[in-house]
Amino acid sequence: MYEETERCIRAVQSKDDRFDGWFFTAVLTTGIYCRPSCPVVPPKVENMRFYPSAAAAQAAGFRACKRCRPDASPGSPLWNERADVVARAMRLIGDGVVDREGVQGLATRLGYSVRQIERQVRAELGAGPLALARAQRAETARLLIETTTMPMSDIAHAAGFSSIRTFNETVRAVFALTPSELRSRVRGGKRTKSQGVLSVRLPFRRPLCPDNLFGHLIATAVPGVEEWRDGAYRRTLRLPHGHGVVSLRPEPDHVACRLSLTDLRDLAAAISRCRWLLDLDADPVAVDEQLATDPTLAPLVAAAPGRRVPRTTDSAEFAVRAVLGQQVSTAAARTHAARLVLAHGAPIEDREGGLTHLFPSPGSLAELDPETLAMPKSRRATLLGLVSALVSGDVDLTAGGDWVHARAQLAALPGFGPWTVESIAMRALGDPDAFVATDLGVKIAAETLGLPPSPAALTAHASRWQPWRAYAVQHLWATGDHPINRIPAEESA
Repeated sequence: MYEETERCIRAVQSKDDRFDGWFFTAVLTTGIYCRPSCPVVPPKVENMRFYPSAAAAQAAGFRACKRCRPDASPGSPLWNERADVVARAMRLIGDGVVDREGVQGLATRLGYSVRQIERQVRAELGAGPLALARAQRAETARLLIETTTMPMSDIAHAAGFSSIRTFNETVRAVFALTPSELRSRVRGGKRTKSQGVLSVRLPFRRPLCPDNLFGHLIATAVPGVEEWRDGAYRRTLRLPHGHGVVSLRPEPDHVACRLSLTDLRDLAAAISRCRWLLDLDADPVAVDEQLATDPTLAPLVAAAPGRRVPRTTDSAEFAVRAVLGQQVSTAAARTHAARLVLAHGAPIEDREGGLTHLFPSPGSLAELDPETLAMPKSRRATLLGLVSALVSGDVDLTAGGDWVHARAQLAALPGFGPWTVESIAMRALGDPDAFVATDLGVKIAAETLGLPPSPAALTAHASRWQPWRAYAVQHLWATGDHPINRIPAEESA
């Protein structure tokens, strides 16, 4: 979008926050870059320059605006909507792969050479993978500087900087302030003194309908791994350097996120996965406009604009849970998952609630005795086949995976039909056009609304909903009286 100059100018002049994260505005006379919704008086048109990423603006010599905090804007929805190599690269960079494995590791995961990845990412984002990772490290550093009392040396390490000198230089270059000056600007705010615990605000593009988003996560929560407590959805997280516990509470203009981490180097990855879980980088206006062109869906969209697709923080976990949920009720699926957690999940300590375990990793399930599973033999074989494929790498469900290839890999496994494949595509892979035409809830909704109930006919009708069929599913599910469609009125204690 940053190349559509007139459209960008209109967005800046109207302070339209729908475009935050789509592009960044640099101002030649001040040397700063802002988000489109910056509250200051818009600059003169001749002084505006537009960039596709904060990293590109930084590389051009501009520093972040202290007023609108462009580094803290929602991410571009493109990286969730697309499945090409640049989008896959951006999802991996957001998950911290470049910090942990370097650009070579990123290229290896994507199956390209370093040179090819550098060229393609730079052509679209205006900056290479290292610069994009550097911008992310700067945002993580700012967050820790402003919200904790941690020593600067510890912050530099937690944010992923190789040295204190690099940390100081980067913060000064991006924010035009030293780390100490950045901390001194925050007055009256609460700073955590507990090692590894901090609170952040997760922004999103409005509107956002939290009912089915949080309701689905709560209704399907696996005991010990997830819970609804004091108005917040809480769950355990398996992270690259350790584990964590997150509490997510919907607020009118953000999601309140409280993270407890065993290693603060996982902060950026944890935030990225929480945003992915809640689909916070979606473009709800574009989704709703397309779905509302269907007269059948239009009233549903008008009644609940901004529905999101509830996803997962761990794609392998969701794939296992999808198999456990084949042809059984939500309650039965939770029971099966809870048994696996108690038998094979890694125990953790939760000082603020009742979470007890991490969901078992594929590796921990590799030696699973099928006789201990209270389910039909065919489903046992399906589960073991999935676990084996995940361990061997025959199925790739990672953030940088190819959606089309992953579907083919899943469909080749025994016991994987359209419902399981599309459920995983929708909630684990994040494909916005995934469509569970054979789902019972979708079929009942179709009949209620006068849509063709057969999978083939409904799929044909749903072509008008593309590329947002996964969001249409949320509206269809919401027509039923099911706990997944509402946040509980009574909170657990």
